[in-house]
Amino acid sequence: MSVYNTLCFLAAAAMLIAFFNSKIGKMQTTIAITAGSMMLSLGIIVAGHNGWFHLREIATETLTDINFEDFLLKGILGFLLFAGGLGIKLQNLKDQKWEITVLALGATLFSTFFIGFALWGICNLIGINFDLIYCLLFGALISPTDPIAVLAIVKKLNAPQRISTQIEGESLFNDGFGLVIFVTLFTIAFGSETPTVGSVSALFLQEAIGGIIYGLVLGLIFHYLISSTNDHSMELLLTIGIPTSGYAFAEILHVSGPLAMVVSGIMIGNWTRYIGFSKESEDHLDHFWELVDEFLNGVLFLLIGMSMLLFQFHQEDWILMAISIPLVLASRYLSVFISYIGFKRFRTYNPLSVNILTWGGLRGGLALAMALAIPSGILVIPDKNIDVREIILVMTYSVVVFSILVQGSTITNMIEKAKKLE
Repeated sequence: MSVYNTLCFLAAAAMLIAFFNSKIGKMQTTIAITAGSMMLSLGIIVAGHNGWFHLREIATETLTDINFEDFLLKGILGFLLFAGGLGIKLQNLKDQKWEITVLALGATLFSTFFIGFALWGICNLIGINFDLIYCLLFGALISPTDPIAVLAIVKKLNAPQRISTQIEGESLFNDGFGLVIFVTLFTIAFGSETPTVGSVSALFLQEAIGGIIYGLVLGLIFHYLISSTNDHSMELLLTIGIPTSGYAFAEILHVSGPLAMVVSGIMIGNWTRYIGFSKESEDHLDHFWELVDEFLNGVLFLLIGMSMLLFQFHQEDWILMAISIPLVLASRYLSVFISYIGFKRFRTYNPLSVNILTWGGLRGGLALAMALAIPSGILVIPDKNIDVREIILVMTYSVVVFSILVQGSTITNMIEKAKKLE
C-alpha cells in the first residue's frame, strides 16, 4: 500500500475517532484521538501475543514507511505553525515580549542542563551506563514545549490573557533555540567535529535570526500578493503558498522554517487580515485554517498514539520511563518558577501562573520526531541489545503521552480556578 493510501486511511481513522468522541466521549479531540490510537495499538500487541491475529508487523512496517520524522518536520509542521501564528494577537505578544523571551530562551537552556545532569546522576545510581552527552541530548529535545500540542489543547480553554499569551508565545518561539541546542549536542554526540563557540553562534544566527528575517520577507511578499487581488478563492489559496513553498525554501536556505512560519503567520493574521483581504476572505480565513489545522492534527496525534508499535520495551526502559516523567515536570516547574522570580519584580500575575505554565508545558510530536533522528546501534546494555536511540525514544514517548493524556485532560480545572482569581 502506498504512503498516500496509508495516510488516507489514517486520516479516516482519526476522523472516525473524533466523530464518535463528539457523540459519546466529549473529550478534547486530540486527546481522544491519541487515546483511541493507543488503545488500537495495544489491542494489536495483545492480539499478536495471544496468537489471535498478527497485525503488528504490518502496522509497524506501515508506520516506518510513512517516516514520522520527515512527515512532521519536513511536511505538516509548516501548516500547523502558520495556523498557530495566524491566531496570535500582536498586541498581546508585545505586552508579554520579555516574559516570552525569557521562557523561550533561558528556561529552555536551564531545563536542558537540569534534566541532563539529573538523569545522568540517576542512571549512575541505578547502574545504567548512560553517558552524560546522551542525557543532555534527551534534555535538549524534551525541554522545548511543543507548539502543536499546546495550541491544539491549551489554547482552546480560554485561559487568562497573560497566561495564554505566555504559553502560546513560548511554544511558538522556543523551537529555534531548542533546535540549536539539540543540533549542537547531536554534533558532539555523533559528529566527527567538535563545535566551537563561533560555530554555535553562527548556527544560532543562521537558523534562528535568519528564520525570523526570512519569515518577515516571506510575509511581506505574500501580503502584497494577497493585496493585489480581490478574488476570494485566490486570496485563501495564496496563504497556502507560505507553509508549502515558503517552508520548503527555508530548508534550502538553511534557516529555521518553523520560526519563519510563525513570523509570517503573525504578519498575515495581524496586518494582511485587515488591509489586504477582501471582506469575504477575512471572514473565512480563520475557518479555513481551523479546518486545515484540525485535519492535520488528527493525523499527527493518531500517529503519536500508534508509535507505540515501533518500540520494544525492556525492564530498563520501563524504569527510565517512570523516572523521566517526574524529572521533566520538576525541570519545567523550576525553570518557570525561577523566571517568575524576575517577572514579579516588574508586574503582578495571576497566582496560578507558575502552576498553569508548568502543567500546560506540553510535549508532542516535535520531541518524538527529534528522538527518531537519533542513530541506532550505539549499545548501552549490550546483552539485551538496548541502544541509545531506544532509551531516548521510550523516555520521550512516555513524557509525550503523559503530557497529552494526563496534563492535557486535567488542566481545565486549573484554568477555571485561575479565571476566578482574575
